[in-house]
This record gives sequence, structure tokens and C-alpha cells, in this order.
Amino acid sequence: MVFSCKKENELTFSEIQVTTNNNTIVEVFIPKATGNKATSKAINTEIENFITSLLEIGDPKAKTKPSSLTKQIEAFNSEYNNFIKDFPEVTQLWEAQIDGEVIYQSKDIISIAITAYLNTGGAHGNTNISFLNFDAATGKRILKEKLITNTKAFTNIAKTYFNEELTDKSILFEPESFTLPENIGISEEGIILLYNTYEIAPYASGIIEFTIPFEKVKSYLIFNSF
Repeated sequence: MVFSCKKENELTFSEIQVTTNNNTIVEVFIPKATGNKATSKAINTEIENFITSLLEIGDPKAKTKPSSLTKQIEAFNSEYNNFIKDFPEVTQLWEAQIDGEVIYQSKDIISIAITAYLNTGGAHGNTNISFLNFDAATGKRILKEKLITNTKAFTNIAKTYFNEELTDKSILFEPESFTLPENIGISEEGIILLYNTYEIAPYASGIIEFTIPFEKVKSYLIFNSF
């Protein structure tokens, strides 16, 4: 009986595809949590809401927005169909490809990477990688600011690894200044710091990413049982 209860509360993930009957241009594959009902629901809701926001197009200040991921997928398709009606000479398809992956899971923290490629008819599409970190006990998302307990000390160490990774500072928008990226994730190798395209450098520079081993920064993290 105790073993059965423990197994029901274990958090596991499986990959699911989210689509609709009328969808032709959006591909969404994301991890779905099962196990502890409250925790898994919190994680799944956060992932779905995040993916929904990635697919938002049109007026960002619109009062009425799709209330679910499937409705947002339908809205994305509808926007494309309306665009083609207005500009029938355009032959380029819109597309959205979103993939989620659990890159780290422990009794304390879960880190999920979301890779999104969107092309809505521009010169080129845009790839963006986001890290979502969750408290494994509650399923609540841990924002970047709450992941680190000593930002100054962590930043000093991160700057050293950044300088080792990027020897040519001339490609940066502000080569003399260093700031932590918007996305900080966790892998088996350590803490991942990732700068998306346009975040600190032009499109041609691509995504800039490096990893700091746990032992170098674990005393500055909210969870240090790595």
C-alpha cells in the first residue's frame, strides 16, 4: 500500500502531440507530466500557457485571446488563411515547430527546454530556446531571479565562462558589459546559460550557450543538492 501511494506520487513525463482537425502548419510536441495530480497539473498548465504565448500573433493588446493551446493553434492557422486571402501572390507557407524536452529532473527541481521555430513569411524564420524550471514538489515555476540566491557572485563566475566561450567580443551589441541571459536551465552537466538570437548579438551570431559545472556555483543556487 505504501509502495502503491509512492508510485502514484512519482512524477513522470511522456511526449504528446497537440494539434487540431484543421491544423496544417503548426507542430507541437511537448512533455506531459503525470503522477502527483496537483504537481503535474501545475506543470502541464504552465507549459501549455507558455506554448500558447509563443504562438500569439496579431495585436498583442487585443482584449480577447484564445483561452487554450488548441484554440491558439486554430487562431494561428486562421491568421495565415486570412493573410493568403489578402495577399494571394505570396507563396511562402507559414510554419511553427515547437518541441519540449525534460533536460533535468531531481527530487528538487525539473528543467524543461522549449525549442520554437516560427516563420510567418519573413526573410527567415526565428528559432528561440526557452528554459522552464519547476519546483518538483509543487510544480510551480521557478523564475530566473528566484533560481539564484547570490546574483552578484553567480554573475562573476558566469562572466568568466562567458569570456572563455566567446573570444570575439566584437560581435556583441555591448561588448564591454555582461549580463545574465533571459534563459538559465539545468542539465546533468551543470547550469546552462543561453542567449537567444538578437539578445546580445546580431542574427548572424546565432545562439550563444555555455554550461557552468554544478560544483562551481551550487552554493549560489536555491537548490544545491546537485
